[in-house]
Amino acid sequence: MKSNIRNFYLCVILFCCAIVFSSFVRIMGADKVAMPYKKAGLTTEQAAAHLLSRFTYGAEPGQVEELTKMGLDKWLRKQLEGNLEDKELDQMLSKYDAINFTNSEVEDVFPQGFRINRWAIKDGYLHKDSLNNGNSKAQREAVQAFMKDKGYRPLQELYRQFISQKILRAAYGQNQLRELMTDFWFNHFNVALNKNQCASFVPAYERDVIRPNVFGNFEDILLKTAKSPAMLMYLDNFSSSGVNVPMEDQEMMLMADGNKMNVEEKAKNKARINKIKQQIQQKKKQGGLNENYAREVMELHTLGVDGGYTQNDVTQAARVLTGWTVAPLGKEGYGVGNRNIIERLGSNGLRDKGFVLDGDFFFNANRHDNGEKVVLGKKFPAGGGYDEGVELLKMLAHHQSTAKFISKKLAVRFVSDAPPASLIDKMSKTFISSKGDIKSVLVTMVNSPEFWSQDALREKTKSPFELAMSAVRSLDAQITQPYELYTWINRMGQQMYYYQAPTGFPDNGQYWINTGSLLNRMNFGLALASQRIPGVSLNLAALNNHKEPESVEAALLTYSKLIMPERELGQTVARLKPMLNDPNLQQKVAKAAEQNSANKQNGEMADQQMDMKPDKKEKMKLGNGKKAMENPTIKEQKGNNTMLAQVVGVIIGSPEFQRK
Repeated sequence: MKSNIRNFYLCVILFCCAIVFSSFVRIMGADKVAMPYKKAGLTTEQAAAHLLSRFTYGAEPGQVEELTKMGLDKWLRKQLEGNLEDKELDQMLSKYDAINFTNSEVEDVFPQGFRINRWAIKDGYLHKDSLNNGNSKAQREAVQAFMKDKGYRPLQELYRQFISQKILRAAYGQNQLRELMTDFWFNHFNVALNKNQCASFVPAYERDVIRPNVFGNFEDILLKTAKSPAMLMYLDNFSSSGVNVPMEDQEMMLMADGNKMNVEEKAKNKARINKIKQQIQQKKKQGGLNENYAREVMELHTLGVDGGYTQNDVTQAARVLTGWTVAPLGKEGYGVGNRNIIERLGSNGLRDKGFVLDGDFFFNANRHDNGEKVVLGKKFPAGGGYDEGVELLKMLAHHQSTAKFISKKLAVRFVSDAPPASLIDKMSKTFISSKGDIKSVLVTMVNSPEFWSQDALREKTKSPFELAMSAVRSLDAQITQPYELYTWINRMGQQMYYYQAPTGFPDNGQYWINTGSLLNRMNFGLALASQRIPGVSLNLAALNNHKEPESVEAALLTYSKLIMPERELGQTVARLKPMLNDPNLQQKVAKAAEQNSANKQNGEMADQQMDMKPDKKEKMKLGNGKKAMENPTIKEQKGNNTMLAQVVGVIIGSPEFQRK
């Protein structure tokens, strides 16, 4: 008997060990990097160039060789860890003090304009009537004096520091994939600086919510974004409130509706029940429920527009998330109305009464709809409080539709604008089996033949930000005034952090490429190469070990290989040569870009770039009519607008460089 019992327990232990071991194997297998680039016909160097084009902001000089020696799998594993030392970058960022401020510190040091005016009036710097008398200069001077005396700083300074740090991280950071994923997830969970209520909280949102969680579980990043002040303010959930009915009253109403009361009990409680119902209807008419976040968390953050939810699901989810708001931030900032509750109840009292204070997040139980809800067929019983919101977000995070939606967005970002269904299916299965582990999904993507196929190579189009960053990285540029690059990125069509719609910037080539943007991209390339962008310097000769090319054609071929390694450049060089005989090319492109008109001559140049067909190269009219084969030497171009700078500028503005 004892032997049988012992054998039984032994079998149970072995069975449990087998389950644990098999799970361990599955997890290890999911994270094993086995890139099938050779089956796709790529050399190791070509595969390295492809990895760098997709998982960095652009290859630095000599980086293809560096990866080849290190081993592609080793390099990728380091990038997926995302914790390489960044001493040089940290030194650059050290002068931007505000990027490390908490949300409360930001509220106190960079207060919103309406608070500044109110405080300035209170302290006698402004007269209340001066805000309406049209004397804006006097008002500005008074406000500036008040801010200087009190130690307040303008919000624009915070935004400049925030944008500058993004540029420096992309240009110089060693953890390139982490920065790319930070950009991806920020765009996925988009918030915008042009909504005043949330703008102050955007820097901490990227720093504390997005960047640390880009490789973790999707459930975690979803929950953290939902509780962040930036998202709560951006999609208005901070003000969403519901009907909070005492549980005993709810039970009475349910009993009456379910005929569980006898006639005498119904008559006795009829007046009370009617009064409760009237109060509920009155509160509903006040319009406290806001559905913005509930709608977007389903449509844009998790399930996707075709994810199988209904408008009723949106309304019910909004009810679940009522009471999710911001904790008191700063002395007089947002959330200050909750301070009395927090101070009066204390930590123990908050917990006992169902309130939750978690950093900058506050669950106000008094504003929560504590009735029963049903979302996607799942019942949330009455009285669930904060926990039902967490449960809802977890349910959405692990939904089959979410797995497909997130996998497709990742594939669109890193593979192609129209990724194969077979790839999305593989990534979705990994998403489900790994319980939303983002790193495992990325490994599945890289291990798939679809990632390395000819259809995926150089299929993606760089956004203006990606173009600028890849250019400065490929040219080993030194950036001392990063905000100057932002003005060019904006001019090329991407005002970073200011995309107002919750969708974030579209991730497809059609959105970025048109005649005007192509002219601006060429203009940027020429301005960068000729060092006409303040605070950005480079040494073009050093890129070629100070070896001077013998001719323009030689320079074009040499620098094309340096800037775009491991690519077939024959057609690109042939298309670009006719542009290099015009000494006024920069002025013409700059003028055309500024006008952004339908100028036929420049329009043909843009059409040529978009068409990219070699048999139409005769359309290029920007040259001076001389044949490219005449090849004037580099030295013959005088002044800052050297021929070498023009060659490099044309390469940066070329169709091939726009691809990644």
